[in-house]
Amino acid sequence: VTPAEAAPAPAAPESPAPPAESSQNTEGNRQLTLTSSGNITFTAKVAGESLLKKPSVKWFKGKWMDLGSKVGKHLQLHDSYDRNTKVYTFEMEIIEANMTFAGGYRCEVSTKDKFDSSNFSLTVNGKVNSFPLSFFFLTEGHDDGAEFNFSSLLKKRGEGKSESQSDVDVWDILRKAPPTEYEKIAFQYGITDLRGMLKRLKRIKKEEKKSTAFLKKLDPAYQVDKGQKIKLMVEVANPDADVKWLKNGQEIQVSGRYIFEAVGNKRILTINHCSLADDAAYECVVGDEKSFTELFVKEPPILITHPLEDQMVMVGERVEFECEVSEEGATVKWEKDGIELTREETFKYRFKKDGKKQYLIINESTKEDSGHYTVKTNGGVSVAELIVQEKKLEVYQSIADLTVKARDQAVFKCEVSDENVKGIWLKNGKEVIPDERIKISHIGRIHKLTIEDVTPEDEADYSFIPQGFAYNLSAKLQFLEPPKIHLDCLGQSPDTIVVVAGNKLRLDVPVSGDPTPTVIWQKVNKLLFESEGRVRVEMHEDHCVFIIEGAEKEDEGVYRVILKNPVGEDKADITVKVIDVPDPPEAPTISNIGEDYCTVQWQPPKYDGGQPVLGYILERKKKKSYRWMRLNFDLLKELTYEAKRMIEGVVYEMRIYAVNSIGMSRPSPASQPFMPIAPPSEPTHFTVEDVSDSTVSLKWRPPERIGAGGLDGYMVEYCKDGSTEWIPALPGLTERTSALVKDLVTGDKLYFRIKAVNLAGESAAATIKEPVTVQEILQRPKFWLPRHLRQTLVKKVGETINIVIPFQGKPRPKITWLKDGQALDSKDVGIRNSSTDTILFIRKAELHHSGAYEVTLQIENMSDKVAITIQIIDKPGPPQNIKLVDVWGFNAALEWSPPQDDGNAQILGYTVQKADKKTMEWYTVFDHYRRTNCIVSDLIMGNDYFFRIFSENLCGLSETAATTKNPAHIQKTGTTYKPPCYKEHDFSEAPKFTHPLVNRSVIAGYNTTLSCAVRGIPKPKIFWFKNKMDLSGDAKYRMFSKQGVLTLEIRKPTPFDGGIYTCKAVNECGEAEIECRLDVREIIAQGCKA
Repeated sequence: VTPAEAAPAPAAPESPAPPAESSQNTEGNRQLTLTSSGNITFTAKVAGESLLKKPSVKWFKGKWMDLGSKVGKHLQLHDSYDRNTKVYTFEMEIIEANMTFAGGYRCEVSTKDKFDSSNFSLTVNGKVNSFPLSFFFLTEGHDDGAEFNFSSLLKKRGEGKSESQSDVDVWDILRKAPPTEYEKIAFQYGITDLRGMLKRLKRIKKEEKKSTAFLKKLDPAYQVDKGQKIKLMVEVANPDADVKWLKNGQEIQVSGRYIFEAVGNKRILTINHCSLADDAAYECVVGDEKSFTELFVKEPPILITHPLEDQMVMVGERVEFECEVSEEGATVKWEKDGIELTREETFKYRFKKDGKKQYLIINESTKEDSGHYTVKTNGGVSVAELIVQEKKLEVYQSIADLTVKARDQAVFKCEVSDENVKGIWLKNGKEVIPDERIKISHIGRIHKLTIEDVTPEDEADYSFIPQGFAYNLSAKLQFLEPPKIHLDCLGQSPDTIVVVAGNKLRLDVPVSGDPTPTVIWQKVNKLLFESEGRVRVEMHEDHCVFIIEGAEKEDEGVYRVILKNPVGEDKADITVKVIDVPDPPEAPTISNIGEDYCTVQWQPPKYDGGQPVLGYILERKKKKSYRWMRLNFDLLKELTYEAKRMIEGVVYEMRIYAVNSIGMSRPSPASQPFMPIAPPSEPTHFTVEDVSDSTVSLKWRPPERIGAGGLDGYMVEYCKDGSTEWIPALPGLTERTSALVKDLVTGDKLYFRIKAVNLAGESAAATIKEPVTVQEILQRPKFWLPRHLRQTLVKKVGETINIVIPFQGKPRPKITWLKDGQALDSKDVGIRNSSTDTILFIRKAELHHSGAYEVTLQIENMSDKVAITIQIIDKPGPPQNIKLVDVWGFNAALEWSPPQDDGNAQILGYTVQKADKKTMEWYTVFDHYRRTNCIVSDLIMGNDYFFRIFSENLCGLSETAATTKNPAHIQKTGTTYKPPCYKEHDFSEAPKFTHPLVNRSVIAGYNTTLSCAVRGIPKPKIFWFKNKMDLSGDAKYRMFSKQGVLTLEIRKPTPFDGGIYTCKAVNECGEAEIECRLDVREIIAQGCKA
């Protein structure tokens, strides 16, 4: 190493690693290297955040040698403290190192009862390095007290990586080396079969003849590391030539480890995962020619996993050096002071192997055996020192540990057997320099160290080292320290600790004192024990902990901590204040309720939590809901708030929160439920309907605006003309829109008014402006004949007749019904009269009900009458006297006379049909034919035809038809033609809807129809259903089918008639169905209530 390189490397500052990592990164023995004459510095760093005193550090070489006694020219110890990072730094510097410094080292750190250490070894043959060692004290995360641990025990600062040996060709080295170096090379490169390699090397050196079969032969030798892959390749002259591969004369078979390849002229043998068994001679054979090579499988170097350790013995004692290597049974070389120890010296040294362990044993040591012993492998070196002492120094009295108080005197004293022996005194590994306070004396065999006026800085480990002897007499000086509480504000006003209620309060109070003081906690003269409910006290060596679990208001107060030990006493007061969120306010009150607004009022909470209330938060919800909605985002400063934008008729509840700097209180109880509503508007169209001698009939319509509060009813009042007192006309409220006021005095003039009432109160009054005189009014009788009764009323036989004729007249008139001038039979016809109309009712009409009806209205000598004509009709009878008048060519002439019974209605026409005698299938020739004769054409020659005729009126076709008795024969002319026989075509088809039913929405009371279209052969049978119920027998529904168009008529539907309607068509080929929805809605007139 050059002088520049030998200078000590500066230690870069390192921040301590987290304690959790440090306990996991602790490593075992470290192997460090250094070139002779170089300098090296070892650095140990101790995190002192949790330490009240400086820790003690010792450096050792081997198991026992304290390096504090070796401080001098070649060894220096240093220490420092960084107040910013609170890290203690301890350094050991070796200057101009030589071989004697090689070996194992140990660094120990301790404070009070805590201890840890780090081991490492040094080989003097590498670069100068500075190796930091960092120590940390763990005080967090452990409830049972702090533990003392190292973190990253040996971290090399600026560590230089040793260069790996470059790959070397052992064959080439052996070929060039003289025979005297063979054994040295074999040891260095781990060759186990040296003789075999030399034989193979001799064979390689022979000159080979030129080959005609090989363009390129194998190299004379190959080398591969154990476990790696290698390829042996030759080039042959004939690309189609077959080759054989031999290993030690035996042919190699293809396997997972041996792979043969042929690429053009190249032949390749690949050996995977080489082992020592592959170390052999290989041949490639082509015909009669061969190519030889040797493969050397190189083993990995032997490493020293556990180095030698220094030893000190007396003359004649047994010495045993032990190390551990990476391979069992490995070959190692032992040296003493650079001279190899051979097995020929078995009388002095004995070598032993036990698995991976190697031993050097000296049975009886002598003074000449002192020196440095080295064990070497091809991958490492370890050195240890042996010291053989000729005589033994006896210690009559060793120095003892001392415990002193402040300002006392401390005297360390020891006595040895030789009074001429000198020594040095060390304090924490540093030599003690005498001064005015520290005195060192040596009288005969007694050595003394006296310290006057002891201070805390004098507490340390003191050692006495006799010169010339490997002794280390050590003792500890313990300083008795008075108790001290280390609070930041100690001596000022009492500390106040603020804690939020419910949180955990933890007070870590650092304390010091030697011996460890006793800690007592009090609250307002009340002694607190270690465990008292939620309040708990924990004791540790350097601090005490005061804990309140879930702080409450009652925990407020002044807490006093008292420290006592034999030296003195200290105390401090700590004020604890518990703050919390406010108490919930009381339930808010609701007033001034309107259509969509109300006023909310509340009172402040009884307890503000120790902090002023900053404001309030208001929430509301619907009564049947669970979701509260916040009404304000900015805190409300006042105690009242007008809530708006509510829905009229919905029941709400309100609640309030109080907020301070800690947070939001629990919600207040909900307010009483309330509903934002407004009174309805006044009723409309308020009029007098009728007046008698003692009653007045009133009517009106509902208010235009009722509101969500609904309508409870109407309040009717009257007031006499000239008075201001309004008298209720009815007991309580009425829900109807008309009223009859009874028991009035004839001749009184009265004013009437009406009000609508709901939950919110009464509406404005609707008033009749002019007074009403209570007196009967004579009204002339008069019929109001409906328009449809002014014409003849036509009904079919079996239908119901219901005639309603309204009228007017006062007093109530007399009503008389006549038919054709005769009184009506009450058994056959029903008459019902009221004060406003008369009704004629016939349940089932018959033909004899036809005629002229007259109704008369009579009041005293005044009368009114109206006439109504009713015509009952039925189906006609068949035509009479049908005759086949003539037949010519393809024609036939028919005549007939009208039917005897026309069904009490005009005959509208006739339907003429024909039928071939062979099939007797009828086909319509004429429809709605009005004459009583006709000519049927386009008849087929050779066929015989029958004819029939139906008569028709408003009710439809006659039940029966008039049919010709004899057929009409159509004569053939010319050649007789025999028609071919064709197979009858099957036209049958399953029902299929060609037009669907459509969903409809109709108004109640008006007839409606549902229509669709279907086809199918034969003609399908039709069924109608409502909600899967058959409608065939219900008189409310009429069903029509015409030319495939299907119609369902619903008479005056009500909301009950709404639902799913289904039409189903069925014939012998199959069936089909279709459905639709019918909605029936009611229309309620504005301002009118039934």
